[in-house]
Amino acid sequence: MAPGVVVANGDVPEFAGKTTMYVYVCVVIAAFGGLMFGYDIGISGGVTAMDDFLKKFFPAVYEKKQHVHENNYCKYDNQYLQLFTSSLYIAALVSTFAASKVCSKYGRKPTMQIASFFFLIGVVLTAAGVNIEMVIIGRIFLGLPLFLSEIAPTKLRGALNISFQLFITAGILVANIVNFFTDKVHPYGWRISLGLAAVPALMLGIGSLIICETPTSLIERNQVEKGRQTLKKIRGVDNVDDEFDSIVNACEMAKLVKHPFRKLMKPASRPPLVLAIVMQIFQQFTGINAVMFYAPVLFQTVGFGSDVALLSAVITGIINVVSTFVSIYLVDKAGRKILLLEACVQMLIAQLVTGGLLMKELKATESDLSHGEAVFVVIMVCLFVSGFAWSWGPLGWLIPSETFPLETRTAGFAFAVSSNMLFTFLIAQAFLSMLCHMQAGIFFFFAAWIVVMGLFTWFLLPETKGVPVDCMVEKVWKQHWFWKRFMNDEDEDKGV
Repeated sequence: MAPGVVVANGDVPEFAGKTTMYVYVCVVIAAFGGLMFGYDIGISGGVTAMDDFLKKFFPAVYEKKQHVHENNYCKYDNQYLQLFTSSLYIAALVSTFAASKVCSKYGRKPTMQIASFFFLIGVVLTAAGVNIEMVIIGRIFLGLPLFLSEIAPTKLRGALNISFQLFITAGILVANIVNFFTDKVHPYGWRISLGLAAVPALMLGIGSLIICETPTSLIERNQVEKGRQTLKKIRGVDNVDDEFDSIVNACEMAKLVKHPFRKLMKPASRPPLVLAIVMQIFQQFTGINAVMFYAPVLFQTVGFGSDVALLSAVITGIINVVSTFVSIYLVDKAGRKILLLEACVQMLIAQLVTGGLLMKELKATESDLSHGEAVFVVIMVCLFVSGFAWSWGPLGWLIPSETFPLETRTAGFAFAVSSNMLFTFLIAQAFLSMLCHMQAGIFFFFAAWIVVMGLFTWFLLPETKGVPVDCMVEKVWKQHWFWKRFMNDEDEDKGV
């Protein structure tokens, strides 16, 4: 056996090397993209619940909110109000494929710098908005998700990738805390909330100047020797020949594929593509972003005042962050499937109990929900959020990032991210209207989807724990009882 290779999980190679401090620094800096993304998710729900924001841009919603007995479930049912939250995902849906091209041609650093630049433009437009059109245009400039698999050692790839999700949850928590305090700043507290989004954007932009490109990105762009030196720096050892040769070989195979998007349509590419898209759909149809976008609105619906609703959103944000650490600890020990399956049971219970309680106690035109019952709803939401945070949240990004072969990885992940953005937009745009028309039944709607997710995970999701990215085809797809039938044509598809 070559001196630079050790064996993990039986016959799966694990390349020698240390997890250096530089790896952690690179991951933290790149994950500030997650902080931007999370802050934007968390800030919108709190801002849309602020009276000053509603008075300026949505006076009709503000008037409706003052007459809560008209319909408890329909106080915030307004398409433009929902568009304020959902609009940035329209741009993200389109820009994902442009980012894919930029990543492939120029590398990850320029992509991060461009993302932070456009985010800053969006911050200025939203915080200084004088009409709703200006605010929505600003929202369209916000956010580009990034991924980190290429610099992570296989044995820690899950934990390091989940750091991106951890920063998303941290961004949501920070946004909820900011909203709690700026709600008391009249009449421009909402401007402060939106303007502070510039902080993580600046940190990402500055950080991108000091980190290096990934070895894979450098080798893909024919900077081979620089890629070798970068790999030595990242791994903290000089003997990187085996891993370097593996990356070079994978890049050479990738270059044979002239049209990666066309190759994605071939049968051999179908398993990771289907899995990536389905994971994104399922992630959104848990109902998590409906909860995180509109947590203050939801808690006001069940009877809390503005301050208590924002405080409850802070509590769920804390649960979100803490639970993500559970995933970081367990994902490379217990594996992916067990976390997903356990969370399906936990989230299903929370959705059914919440829906049942609201259906029984919270009527459309009158509220019999006691303070204790309202607190119980918050507890059920926390139970739901914790289950999501150690499973479908981080793993919805991790699994697609590690299952595509190199030749289709960027294109495939672009499909995954765009699918996520599409269904995030649909949920964000529709949730308040769904809450108005379905009332408590909306929780049963999401519960039904969770059942489907659990069945898919049990029967069709392969375990990828500890498998190097370049070994996925041989060790995962060709061994799976269902997906192996698509692998027969893999060799003849390589020149596509």
